[in-house]
Amino acid sequence: MVGMPKPTVIDRVRTACMGLPEAEERPFGGHTAPSFRVRDKFFVMTSEDQRSMTLKVPFGVNSILVGAAPEQFFLPAYVASKGWVGVRLDVDQDWAEIEELIRGSYRLIAPKRLAAQVGDSP
Repeated sequence: MVGMPKPTVIDRVRTACMGLPEAEERPFGGHTAPSFRVRDKFFVMTSEDQRSMTLKVPFGVNSILVGAAPEQFFLPAYVASKGWVGVRLDVDQDWAEIEELIRGSYRLIAPKRLAAQVGDSP
């Protein structure tokens, strides 16, 4: 539509996250950047500068993603060893893949009953 602002990458992240069962958007601590939780557990956190986000992946997948596409992914400080990966939002990304990573993070964090509502990875 004419006059409609183009959605930002944070808008796209928000849409993907908030479409999941019982997802909530709340900033982390004193930060203002959007963070997304299910039952008070984080499944996606965005950076203050809105240039990246972190999310949970199965053990070892974060290193595989970074090794395959270091321009798109990175190992975040403090949480990489716990299975989290950083996703650069200031580069061209395959949004179908990003949305699947968000759903996958949700499935890893959410209670089983809620995770089952999202379905399996393709």
